[in-house]
Amino acid sequence: MDDRLCLLVVVGSDDTGRKEVLAVVDGYRESEASWTEVLEQLDSQGLQMPPKLATGDGALGFWKALTKKWPSTKQQRCWVHKTANVLNKVPKSMQPKIKEALHDIWMAETRDSAHKAYNSCVKRFEDKYPGAMNCLAINAGFL
Repeated sequence: MDDRLCLLVVVGSDDTGRKEVLAVVDGYRESEASWTEVLEQLDSQGLQMPPKLATGDGALGFWKALTKKWPSTKQQRCWVHKTANVLNKVPKSMQPKIKEALHDIWMAETRDSAHKAYNSCVKRFEDKYPGAMNCLAINAGFL
């Protein structure tokens, strides 16, 4: 595969949490044009309404295409990618503590518990690591 080509994957989930692969398509550098084609394909396959929530990595093309195609769809950054991005902004010695605080957020059993864990994490680390906490706030999704 050419280094400019990539695999674009869309997985859907219904109200029960059942997941299904909806699309697996070759794309070009995760570009907006490639993602627009994938989203258009979902329409042609019978998608009848915009998704309530889209979760993805940091591929800017995906977010641009999603915003144009389905502006009402809420956006949330994948917690695996978000965690990695936040941890990259702190010294290695602090990573285990911050990782534990991040896990408390996404592993929370309720939305209210997630908000409390988020607020606790930000309060605990924002003074010393404002860049990491700003990264946490961007596209957190549940806020």
